[in-house]
Amino acid sequence: MLVKVRTTFELDDDLVQVAKQLAQQSGMTMGQVISRLVRRAIEPRAAPRMRNGVLLFRSKPGAKKPGMALVNRLRDEE
Repeated sequence: MLVKVRTTFELDDDLVQVAKQLAQQSGMTMGQVISRLVRRAIEPRAAPRMRNGVLLFRSKPGAKKPGMALVNRLRDEE
């Protein structure tokens, strides 16, 4: 449910500029951009997954999993 509320609050100048840029790039209003950012900030975050004391990274949906050839190549480049 969308309830439009007009309010006034102060934002730091640099944040206003970022919000304006995001709004322009996404075709959204500043209010929509700020609402989306606030929602993202208050979302509960899942605890980091660990296996054998090692942090597991979450891959993006559809991302290609690295194979041993890639792992070995990256290790050898160091």
